[in-house]
Amino acid sequence: MADVNLSKAVRSNLLALQSTAASMAKTQQRLATGLKVNSALDNPTNFFTAASLNSRAGDMSNLLDSMSNGIKTIEAADNGLSAITKTVESMQSTLRQARQDKSFKTQSFTLDPARTGLLEFTGGAVGGAAVGVSLGSAAAVQSTFAASADFTAPGDGSVSFAYAPSGGTTFGASDEITFQLDQTGPFAVSWNVSISLANLPGYGNGDNTIDDIDEFTDILHGTLLADGYATSVTNDGTNIIIATTAGPGSKLTIGAVNGDVDGGGSINSTFGMAPVAGNPSAPITISNGTTTASINLTSANAATIGQARSYIQSELSAQGVTGITVGGSGNRMDLQGAADGSNTVTVGGAGAAAIFGTSGTQTAGATAGSYPVDQLVQSINSNSGLKDRIRASNDNGKLRIENLSTEELTVHGVGSDGEIDGTSGTADIGGNEVRKNLVKQFNELRDQLDKLADDASFNGINLLRGDNLKLTFNETGTSTIDIQARDADGDPTSINNATLDIASAVFADFDSDAALDARLGKLGEALGKLRSQASAFGSNLSIVENRNDFTKSMINTLETGAANLTLADANQEAANLLALQTRQQLSSTALSMASQADQAVLRLF
Repeated sequence: MADVNLSKAVRSNLLALQSTAASMAKTQQRLATGLKVNSALDNPTNFFTAASLNSRAGDMSNLLDSMSNGIKTIEAADNGLSAITKTVESMQSTLRQARQDKSFKTQSFTLDPARTGLLEFTGGAVGGAAVGVSLGSAAAVQSTFAASADFTAPGDGSVSFAYAPSGGTTFGASDEITFQLDQTGPFAVSWNVSISLANLPGYGNGDNTIDDIDEFTDILHGTLLADGYATSVTNDGTNIIIATTAGPGSKLTIGAVNGDVDGGGSINSTFGMAPVAGNPSAPITISNGTTTASINLTSANAATIGQARSYIQSELSAQGVTGITVGGSGNRMDLQGAADGSNTVTVGGAGAAAIFGTSGTQTAGATAGSYPVDQLVQSINSNSGLKDRIRASNDNGKLRIENLSTEELTVHGVGSDGEIDGTSGTADIGGNEVRKNLVKQFNELRDQLDKLADDASFNGINLLRGDNLKLTFNETGTSTIDIQARDADGDPTSINNATLDIASAVFADFDSDAALDARLGKLGEALGKLRSQASAFGSNLSIVENRNDFTKSMINTLETGAANLTLADANQEAANLLALQTRQQLSSTALSMASQADQAVLRLF
């Protein structure tokens, strides 16, 4: 109070006591809050700097939540990739199991001795269009046509031989006649026939001479039969005719015997047709029994027989006549049909007379009789339409057919008695059940692959379905990362059967080892894509985890820095409080003493 007068000593002690009390109050506040800077009034610089640091630390702390969710999203995608990888490896195992399985169904057929026509197959790996082989004779003939005289070949262009006996007029016991019959059917057969009179004692009139054409016919016929050739040798009084069992068009004629052999005549053989001079006046036609080509030979495209062969072959191909091969040597021109004897080669037209020496048509490839089992086996196994689809073998004289498919195979040409006879009957051979079941397993695993990808999501984000995960690493938004599945070109993609190129399997896909190998190759490529994507996600996860740890460290640094600016030292403040308490006590004592000094005046009363 202004009207109260205190002594100087009392007032001084009172002010000291008040100052000590204020200091004690501030120290007690620091101890209570733990802060030495509680407001801008305490230390404006430290207060606002600490507030800024704490604010940044708070913002970064909020980013940790999104980073943690991002880590779990990547881990979920990686879990899906791991499961998908195991599924693909299981699919590989299924394919390898199918690859190793060879439990294909087989059936053995007895061959009817009178079989004719075709043995055909449908179903299985062959498909709906019938593919077959001929049941005909192995002696199916290739037509050999003599070159026309307008070619510049030496001689008359015919295929012939002339025989002049060593004695000049007669066939002696030491004489030998050698000639060749060129015949090709499903398998090339070259008949090299040698007739030695020395090995035929007692023929003719007993003087080891051939007296007439009949005697020569008998000797030739007996020799061919002895050598195993199923032929018929006859004569018409002028010509010796060698006919094979191959049916029409297979006759091979040895030309006229000019007078009695004993009289010094010679034997000329012509295999095919005799040459006719002159250029063709009209195109020739060549047919394989299905398609016919019209070919006009001129001096420009057939100046030589070699040019004629090449031109005819090119025209056959250009006009779609398949299965005919043009060959020959010297003056010959050979037209050969399909190797299995299933088609014919027909030559006709006015031009054929000039080129091939006949005014009508000549057909090659006619079949009669029956192929033996081994030849049927070879015909089936060498047929491009049946190769790796069925397999044939000789089962103790029976024809065994193995169905290299998961589907049922139908064999056409089986009689009611179960024998192969070329009739319209059929027999069925079941498919490979083991491989068929493995097809189902493969598709079930494939279906699971997409389901695994669908379930690999976290908090609504599925990286395996092409979703984009964007994470922010700093409070200003300038540091971010986009995480998304990408293909080899870097374009966004998803992980599923389509992008991995894993197609659903059908039974036919498991028929051949080659198809299984192709699928194994596709799965290998799919595993490569999965591992590449897993590596990319692993790299992204490492980045996010590193940023997560970095952010935690930065928050700690910021908060520590802020604390250094504002936090109080409890020990120091406690010591200060103790000192202030002591000072307060001393100040109280001093004030008391000062008051007692002022009270000394009372003793005067």
